[in-house]
Amino acid sequence: MKRKLMATGFGAGVALVVMAGPAFAQDDAISEAAAVQAVLDNIWVFIAGAMVFIMQAGFAMVEAGLTRAKNVGNIMMKNMADMCIGAIAFWAVGYGLAFGSDSKLFGTDLFFLDGFGDGSFDGLYSGFTPFFFQVVFAATAVTIASGAMAERTKIGGYLIFSAVMTAVIYPVVVHSFWGGGILTDIGVGDAQFSDFAGSTIVHSAGGWAALMGAIMLGPRIGKYDENGNPRAIPGHNIAYAIIGVFILWFGWFGFNPGSELAADNVVVRAAVTTMLAAAAGGCTAGATIWAKTGKLDVGMTGNGVLAGLVGITAGTATMSPLGAVITGAVAGVLVVFSVIFIDRIKIDDPVGAVSVHGVCGVWGTLAIGLFGKYDDAFLGRADAGLFYGGGIDQLVTQAIGVVIVAAWVLATSGLLFYVLKSAGMLRVSAEEELEGLDVHEHGVPGYNHEVMHQAG
Repeated sequence: MKRKLMATGFGAGVALVVMAGPAFAQDDAISEAAAVQAVLDNIWVFIAGAMVFIMQAGFAMVEAGLTRAKNVGNIMMKNMADMCIGAIAFWAVGYGLAFGSDSKLFGTDLFFLDGFGDGSFDGLYSGFTPFFFQVVFAATAVTIASGAMAERTKIGGYLIFSAVMTAVIYPVVVHSFWGGGILTDIGVGDAQFSDFAGSTIVHSAGGWAALMGAIMLGPRIGKYDENGNPRAIPGHNIAYAIIGVFILWFGWFGFNPGSELAADNVVVRAAVTTMLAAAAGGCTAGATIWAKTGKLDVGMTGNGVLAGLVGITAGTATMSPLGAVITGAVAGVLVVFSVIFIDRIKIDDPVGAVSVHGVCGVWGTLAIGLFGKYDDAFLGRADAGLFYGGGIDQLVTQAIGVVIVAAWVLATSGLLFYVLKSAGMLRVSAEEELEGLDVHEHGVPGYNHEVMHQAG
C-alpha cells in the first residue's frame, strides 16, 4: 500500500520528485525491510506451530509406552481426538474467549474467527497466524491430562472433557495473561507477572486438570495392595516412551522459541535455554532415581527431560544459560520426588503428568523470580530475579499468578469431572478395565492377537 501511494506522489510533479527523492528512497527501503520482516515472522510462527503440532505424536508415544498393551489403541484415539475436537472447539469458542476484547475475565468476540477475512496480512501478521500457533497450544494443554487418566476412562466422558477444556477452561487461563486479562494487572512493586511460553498458562493448567481427573477416577485396579502400598504397573514399551520424549523435545524448539512470535535474536536464545534445561533435567532425574533405587531408570530419566522442558518454558527468554541449567536441574530432582509422593498418597498417575507438568510448571514460573535476567517483553525490566538484585517482588508476583491459575483450573475441571462421574460417564467397568479398553471402547485391539499373547 505504501509503495502504491508513493508512486502516486511521484506522478504529482518532477520538481517534487527531485527534491524529495532521497527521502522517498529511504521510506521505500524501510517499507521493503518491514515487508520482508513480516513475511519472516509469519513463516517462523507457522513453522513453530507445526513443530508444536508434532508434539501431539510425542505425547501419544510417551503415554502409550508407559501403559499396557491392551490400552494402546485407546490412548492413540484420545490423543488424536484432542487435536480433532480441540481444533474445532478452539476455532468456534476458545480463541474468542482467549484473545477477544472487552473484558478482563474473557474475550467477547472473534468467535469462529469472525472478522479474520481471508487471512491477509494486517501489517504484522496474517489474521490466521496467531490462531494456528495458539490452537496447537490448546491441544497440548488438554493432552497433558490424558496420561494421568489413562487405562480406566470412558472415551465418551473424555471427549466431553477435551471439548470443555479447549473451548472454555484453558482459553480463560490464556486470556488472563496473553489476552490482556487479570494477570497483566498483577504486580508487586515494579514486578509484573511473566510466563513467556506457558509453564503455568499451558503446562500447570493441564497438570491441575490432570490431577482432578486422576482423583475423580481413582486408581487403576491392582495399583495398591491390601495395605495401601503402591505397586508398579510397568508400561509395555519403553522404546515408545523415549521416542516420544525425543519428539516432544524437538517440538519444544517450536513451543518456546516460537512464543517470541517473531524471527529475531530472542529465538536462538530461547532455543539454547530450552536445550540446556532439558539436558540438565534428564541428568538430575537420572542421578536422583539411581541414588534412590540403585538403578538408572529409563522412564524416570525421560520424565526428567520433560520436567526440564516444562520448567524452562516460562523463563526461556529471560534466563541466561546458567539460569536455564539450574532451572532444569531442579525440575529433574523435583519430578522424581513428586512422582513418588503422588504415588504414596494414592493418586494414580500412570505417566507422571501431574508431576511433570503441574509441579514443574509451578517451579518454572517461580524460577523467573530467582533467575530472571533479561527483559522478555513481559517483565518490563532487566535483572528482575532475586539472584540478580531484583529483590523478592518478582517471586511473590509469580506465586500470585500460579495460585490464580490453579484455583480456576482446579475448580472448573473438578466440577466437570464430578458431573461426569455422577452421570456414570467417567470410569469404565472393572471387567472392561481388566480386559483392556481397546476392544471394549473401540471394537478392535491395538495389537494383533500374537503380540497381545506375547505381552501376556
